[in-house]
Amino acid sequence: MVSLAKTDQTHRAGIPLPVIRPPHIPVVALGMSLGIFLAVTFALCVGFDLIFPGQAMYQTWLKLLPGFSWLTWSSFLLGGVEAFAYGWFVALIFAPLFNYFSARWAR
Repeated sequence: MVSLAKTDQTHRAGIPLPVIRPPHIPVVALGMSLGIFLAVTFALCVGFDLIFPGQAMYQTWLKLLPGFSWLTWSSFLLGGVEAFAYGWFVALIFAPLFNYFSARWAR
């Protein structure tokens, strides 16, 4: 009789469904990706400004990157570091917000 009760409970439980977790963005992966992307983009833009001075956007870099001046090696490195930091700034704000709202609305 006991084995019959166990069998009956097994049938009621059914097949377990897979757990669907909400999307999650790892902060470190996003920070490194955005930081390197913006630093490489900055370097490419500086190269573009040097090749095509009539189309240069270095005036924009002067406004966006504190301490940046056109163009010394130390200023170029500072601009790259600041671009990388901007990527981390976005990641540190965006990823936790996305993860929070993604988990909240998945319920």
